[in-house]
Amino acid sequence: MMDLGLQINVSIDASDPDIAAAMIVMQAAFPAEFGEAWSAPQLAAMMRLPGSILAVGRIGDAPIGFGLLRSIAGEAELLLLAVHPAYRGASHGRRLLDRCMTEAEGSGAQTMFLEVRAGNPAIHLYSKAGFRQYNVRRDYYLGIDGNRYDALSFKIILGHD
Repeated sequence: MMDLGLQINVSIDASDPDIAAAMIVMQAAFPAEFGEAWSAPQLAAMMRLPGSILAVGRIGDAPIGFGLLRSIAGEAELLLLAVHPAYRGASHGRRLLDRCMTEAEGSGAQTMFLEVRAGNPAIHLYSKAGFRQYNVRRDYYLGIDGNRYDALSFKIILGHD
């Protein structure tokens, strides 16, 4: 399925309305039992840090996904990537990930890192995009039910054609 209607807006302004759009997706996309969703104040605080970039995908006026990354000193970290459940399976996640990688590379990053909870379905997306796992942090995440989950660390060397 083509996603020709997806428009991605990139923001480096903490007061930007894209924060509110990202929060709509965040609340729908992150399962509550894992406690992974950020609050609006956490997201706004991250956006005040140098090198933070928020990419929000919309179809029409509807926010359908976002990516949050931070680039500094030749490295970038993908902090969050989410697609609203109603819009999954249409390559929106891949387009958002690709845009985040392009933004990271444009900021001078040569390597991009991310961490993800073991068992997260997004691992497939990251692997297909070329990310490779290099570490496991045992019992790193604590779910709201008290269960612990491993964190898997991934990285990719960004291409410089």
